[in-house]
Amino acid sequence: MAIIVGADAPDFTLKNQDKGDVTLSSFRDKQNVVLGFYVYDFSPICEKENACFTSDLPKISAAGTVVFGVSRDSTWSHKAFREKMGYTHDLLADVGCKVAKAYGLYQEPLDAAVRSTVIVDKQGKVAFVKIHDGQRDDAEILAALANLH
Repeated sequence: MAIIVGADAPDFTLKNQDKGDVTLSSFRDKQNVVLGFYVYDFSPICEKENACFTSDLPKISAAGTVVFGVSRDSTWSHKAFREKMGYTHDLLADVGCKVAKAYGLYQEPLDAAVRSTVIVDKQGKVAFVKIHDGQRDDAEILAALANLH
């Protein structure tokens, strides 16, 4: 079962595409965090989803928010994917899907995260959860961010 709005967001530390540590709790009291869980690097829908984050990053950043793409792929795969596609947001390597599992967003048949979005507010609480049937819609994410204080 997916994590619910109002729950404390499970903390984590994952490596980004440059092998730097990213810890969720380090954003507490500073920025909201959008976690864009996706299935795999270099898959067509996932390419488009991450491209939307890059194109909407100025609006998302203006809402006091940072964006992370999260998948089970390795740091080197994320680095190649990010560079090839020209993404400007960090991609986090959830190798073993520990974070996807902690958030209830793991799909065993693919051994990967469910295509989903979680917004964690500045207090470390889950403010928005959406499991996507198809490509992510950033308009919903921007609307949810507009409702945060």
